[in-house]
Amino acid sequence: MRGILTTTACVLVFAGLCLAETFNGKLIDASCASQQQATAACAPNSSTTAFAIEVSGKVYKLDETGNSKAAEALKSQANRESNPDSPAAKATVAARVKGTLEGDMIKVDTIEVR
Repeated sequence: MRGILTTTACVLVFAGLCLAETFNGKLIDASCASQQQATAACAPNSSTTAFAIEVSGKVYKLDETGNSKAAEALKSQANRESNPDSPAAKATVAARVKGTLEGDMIKVDTIEVR
């Protein structure tokens, strides 16, 4: 019985991973993007708490887990300047997000900030 439960759990985990999609685009401040039409002025900074990713002109918000992962990735990004709010740091932040799309929100599994 225990073997059957273990096997079933493994199958469910792998089935969930197969449904995940990869989104490559520009990481933006979701609060700013919802207030403005142009996302060019919505570069994330150290105080950003709600993130989105712009992929081919379409904006997808990140879920709560994705927001915390994106904030952590921005803070630990090795090539950031000592002042993350400086104009040079506000350049485009490229990101790769793996997760499941639900409407216009991504349930994030992993995020990589480049």
